[in-house]
Amino acid sequence: MDLLRSLFKGDKVIWVVFLMLCLISIIEVFSAASTLTYKSGDYWAPISQHLLYMMLGAGVVLLVHKMPCKLFRLIPVLTLPTAAVLLLVTMLFGEKVNGAGRWLAIGGINFQPSELGKLAVITSTALILAMMQEEKGANPRAFKYIMCIAGLTCLLIAPENASTAGMLFGVTILMMFIGRVPFRQLGKMLGTIALVLGIAVGGLFATPNKVLDEVPGLHRAVTWKGRLAGFFVGDGEVAPEDYDINKNAQVAHANIAIATSHLVGKMPGNSVERDFLSQAFSDFIYAIIIEELGLLGGAFVAFLYIILLLRAGRIAGQCDKKYLSLMVMGLALLLVCQAMLNMMVAVGLFPVTGQPLPLISKGGTSTLINCAYIGIILSVSRYVEKKKQEEAMEAAMQVQNVTNEGPLMSADARSLSEDEYEELNQEG
Repeated sequence: MDLLRSLFKGDKVIWVVFLMLCLISIIEVFSAASTLTYKSGDYWAPISQHLLYMMLGAGVVLLVHKMPCKLFRLIPVLTLPTAAVLLLVTMLFGEKVNGAGRWLAIGGINFQPSELGKLAVITSTALILAMMQEEKGANPRAFKYIMCIAGLTCLLIAPENASTAGMLFGVTILMMFIGRVPFRQLGKMLGTIALVLGIAVGGLFATPNKVLDEVPGLHRAVTWKGRLAGFFVGDGEVAPEDYDINKNAQVAHANIAIATSHLVGKMPGNSVERDFLSQAFSDFIYAIIIEELGLLGGAFVAFLYIILLLRAGRIAGQCDKKYLSLMVMGLALLLVCQAMLNMMVAVGLFPVTGQPLPLISKGGTSTLINCAYIGIILSVSRYVEKKKQEEAMEAAMQVQNVTNEGPLMSADARSLSEDEYEELNQEG
């Protein structure tokens, strides 16, 4: 028991959520990776690779959650310039997968620099907001600094991964709202963004596909146009016998998976649509989860992410360091917003994007980065618990000094374990 306590420190609820998501991931990726099994000819290859990354991710969580919180102030300093360089290199020389050059290969390892860019933007935003807090809110200059960092990073991400850029920018806006950036500045920015997006979408639909293909940096524009048209315009009312299931196969097979799930589902390993649904183990794994675990299983997965956000909010609210508090909220919002976006795509509430389900979808470096987020949140929760124990000890010592039993009791208190000390406080 003592060994487990020494290994798994920090918020116990977040640990449970993390382990539950890992368990669901192992089961569902093993079930959903049938197409990879066909391609490789090896029944165990897809899941063994995923298990390796999950174990490495668990190791990352254990390592990061033991780190002192003061080291986290170095994250934006180290990651921001590195991410900017790697994103620029990816734009020029990135390896294309499914038509998008989001990957960079270094030393035989493929990874997405956008994952590092997300961490850099979130931690940089938290640091700026923490350093520029005043009595009435954040200094107006904080907005300008954040917009420069987040705007440039998102512009580097957007050509190859517009959904990630949009989601990251949205989380940054939420962080600025939490960090008390003047609402007047946020309102003007949101109005400007709405106007620019309206003009951009109108221009996108008015421009022929051949012209879009020839514009530098907009080689993905035709894909964006097709996805938006399929979601907002659609084909109107189509008779079942006239429906072309191959025209928008991902959405069609995801809908079939959900429609045939019922309340309980077909149970793990019994999915039918995994054999027809592209990226069933990644972008559309939530549809397979609902098919196999039913509506109850899908709701349970969504509930886990909500609990993660609520617990992170509790940790942030109890933390006395502004940077740590804002960083925890930013990382939790990033994980949960990405999860909600993935789920909305799977159930047909949002246009198709390339966002995997955090900590569940099959992944490599993205899994490790997401595990690092969990480790950071747990490290901050350790700091909060330690501060609470110190405050409780100081309060107990003051009471003991009043009763003239201070020296003996305070010496004994120093030798107590956490559980014994909490029991002493309750008895006192």
